[in-house]
Amino acid sequence: MGIISVLLIAVALAMDAFAVALAAGMGLCRVSRRQVFRLAWHFGFFQGAMTVLGWGAGLGIHAYVERFGTPLAAGLLVLVGGRMIHEALSDHPEQARSQDPTRGKTLVILAVATSIDAFAVGLSFAVLAEPVWLPALLIGVVAILFTIAGLRLGCLLSNTANLGRRAEIIGGLVLIAIAGRLLIQQGYLPFW
Repeated sequence: MGIISVLLIAVALAMDAFAVALAAGMGLCRVSRRQVFRLAWHFGFFQGAMTVLGWGAGLGIHAYVERFGTPLAAGLLVLVGGRMIHEALSDHPEQARSQDPTRGKTLVILAVATSIDAFAVGLSFAVLAEPVWLPALLIGVVAILFTIAGLRLGCLLSNTANLGRRAEIIGGLVLIAIAGRLLIQQGYLPFW
């Protein structure tokens, strides 16, 4: 998988972190450097770590799914992308936030919740027999950058609940497009 594809995956995965950081920034209004560091570090670390954990889990099943690796990886990307789009379009109320979502249990829960998709992507890397360390690093760094941007932008904007949803929809569409490209490159789908 090329660096452009990995960067696109990283951006797509970072959309959840961006949306949560945007909401946190809007809720906090003023964000200290310490808050920015805590949220960005945790989101970036968990995104990268979950990618590696998914890859490790995928290594165990690689021999069993080698023949179906590309369709399985594409299917996981479509599943993750579709889930992101579904959640963005659903009318569920936003998660209740504590006074400071950059601290304590809330911070860990948000970090895990925004990085579940990275586990599935790591699993896809293993199924495709792709190396994981550079992609995991890029995914973590991009998540850090998007988290910082989301916090800062959230402080500047007052009525952007739809911006977070749009970011998740775009992220989901990017993952689905990458899955389609993967299937086309491997000859599973014809290119028109």
